[in-house]
This record gives sequence, C-alpha cells and structure tokens, in this order.
Amino acid sequence: MFRSRSKEEKAPTAKVTADLSKQPRDPEAPKGRPTPKRSEAQGQRRRASSGAPLDRKEATKRQREARRADLAKQREALASGDERYLPARDKGPVRRFVRDFVDSRFCIAEFFLPLAVVILVLSMIRVAQLQNVALLLWLGVIVLIVVDSIGLTIRLKKQLRERFPDEPKRGAVAYGLMRTLQMRRLRLPKPQVKRGERP
Repeated sequence: MFRSRSKEEKAPTAKVTADLSKQPRDPEAPKGRPTPKRSEAQGQRRRASSGAPLDRKEATKRQREARRADLAKQREALASGDERYLPARDKGPVRRFVRDFVDSRFCIAEFFLPLAVVILVLSMIRVAQLQNVALLLWLGVIVLIVVDSIGLTIRLKKQLRERFPDEPKRGAVAYGLMRTLQMRRLRLPKPQVKRGERP
C-alpha cells in the first residue's frame, strides 16, 4: 500500500522535472539567481522593448542628443519661420501677425542701440558743446521712441481686435514692442515681410 503511493508521488515529480529540463533557459539569466519579481520582470521587458537605456550615463547621453537635435530644429525654424519647431513664445497666428505687423513698419526703436553708442561716445569727449549735443540727442531719441511705441501700440491693439476677436491676445503687444527694439536684420524669427508690405 505504501509502495504504490510513493511510486505515484514520484512519477509526477519526475515528469515535471523532465518538462522543465526540456524548456530552453534564458541565456542572460545566470544559474542560481533568484527568480525576479513580476514587477521587475515587466519593467525589464518594457525597457527592452522601448529601447530605454539601462544605465544613467546612457540616459543622460540620449537626453543631450535629443536636446541638441531640438535646438537645431528651433534654429532652422527661427531662420525660416517654420511654425512647427518655433519656441512656445513665438508660436500661433497672433504672434505671427504681430511679427509681420512690426516688420512691415519703420520703427525708431530699432536704431536705439546704434544711437546709444554714438551718444555715449559723444558724451565721453571732453568738449562741453558736444556733451550738450549728446544730452539733447539722448532726450530726443527717448521722446521719439516713446511716441512711436504709443502709436504702434494703439494701431496693433486695434488690428488684433479686428483680426483675432476670439483668440487669446495676452502679451502680444509687449511681444511686438520688444521686437521693435531689435535691429531688423538681427530679429528672430527672421522677418517674413518687406517694409511697407501689408501683413
């Protein structure tokens, strides 16, 4: 009675062992290593399938390369005006219209930096008359820029209300005024319209 039971118990065990020995073992798993938890195994499979790096150094390297590629695309977009790769502050039809509106006009503010350098040089010369001229030029330039900026602000707000009644326009006027302070050839994104051309 005891013999038959022990034989019956040994038979299934031998069968299971034989079945396990037939299955191919993962070549990467070393012998004697404990079986990983299900969550660990799933995480490893996910990383392997997505191509995610296993170590921090590789991850940093990939992030740097991706950032470099994004910056290169942004530089190209700033030169060509391609909306897809522009920075967030330059995207959208409202910002594009503001750029075209500013670029189609002659603005005094764009000559602020060159004029400031000239005035600074004149004020450094130790001649009283030249220093007085420099001071008057400085005041005149500031007044002209303020008057021009106020006129531009009024016209731009009116155009934005007419053309984009339902679009969010927050910061659009300030964006345009900041663009007027840059010299035309140094503006980014590059101007897409000529002076005098209607946007």
